[in-house]
Amino acid sequence: MSNTVNRQILLVEKPTGKLGPEHFKMVNGAVPEPKDGEALVRTRYISLDAANRAWMHGATYRAAVEANTVMAGGSIAEVVASKAPSLAPGDLVFGDTGWQDYAAVPAKHLNKMPKMEPMTHLLSVYGIAGLTAYFGLLHVGKPKEGETVVVSAAAGSVGSIVGQIAKIKGCNVIGIAGGKDKCQWLTSELGFDAAVDYKDGATFKALRSAAPKGIDVYFDNVGGDILEACLSLMNNRGRIACCGAISQYDGVPSAHGPRGVPGLIVVKRLVMQGFIVMDFMDQSAAALKDLQSWVASGKLKVQEDVIDGIENTPKALIGLLAGENRGKRMVKV
Repeated sequence: MSNTVNRQILLVEKPTGKLGPEHFKMVNGAVPEPKDGEALVRTRYISLDAANRAWMHGATYRAAVEANTVMAGGSIAEVVASKAPSLAPGDLVFGDTGWQDYAAVPAKHLNKMPKMEPMTHLLSVYGIAGLTAYFGLLHVGKPKEGETVVVSAAAGSVGSIVGQIAKIKGCNVIGIAGGKDKCQWLTSELGFDAAVDYKDGATFKALRSAAPKGIDVYFDNVGGDILEACLSLMNNRGRIACCGAISQYDGVPSAHGPRGVPGLIVVKRLVMQGFIVMDFMDQSAAALKDLQSWVASGKLKVQEDVIDGIENTPKALIGLLAGENRGKRMVKV
């Protein structure tokens, strides 16, 4: 191989407060050699997700990211060399390559992806974000036509797709997002029926006004105070799909709550269920067929936020945690 430099972003220190640029550094490492059963892949697009920050706290559905190691993260990558019969040079794969140019990864941990343009859709609507939105809403939230669906972090990679799928299914959809511009985008561009700006500081009042008949399904990406506000407005036998807790990941979490647990869950007979998208991957073919059909028909709009340059990955994640992005954020390597 002609290229012998492997740029790597290391997490040099686990943050105790907010994540900052000082917690990362870029180094030049060696390009690894694949072992038997592995493939050497070149990273093309790195996925940025709020979960990246959660991994720094400790083990979740994956091992914790430790200090002075390559920052973990999924990516779309191209096979450069392979010592596994299932993969050949030129194949596109999705896997946990980390924040680096090259990685040697066991083939069993790589998912072969179709070649398509734009390739970025493999990380957004046809990737983890789109599948998370699809399964979390339809299989956990189980909305019915005419019901009111609320989604938090509605301008993000998952939330923006959740709201659009709920509209496709005939629901009344309310998004919660930070800032007037994002709220305007949700209603004018993505077709949400209403949007609540949590930065106004009157989330409960605004939600109650937007959902006078109460909430039937709440897709929760943030936890904390917003979850508490939605709990109070849930209808009897409502469903809450717990996807993430962004409000708890970076900095100091709320001093309480959410209050109303388990009281409101009992009184209103709510179903509150956490899920991980991997739980449903055996059904991904059917989900992708629906997603592709909706995109092709124009019913589902794809919003992507692509940052150029691996050296900008830390800044891009910090910005995502601050709510800078609309839709799926990723880094072109």
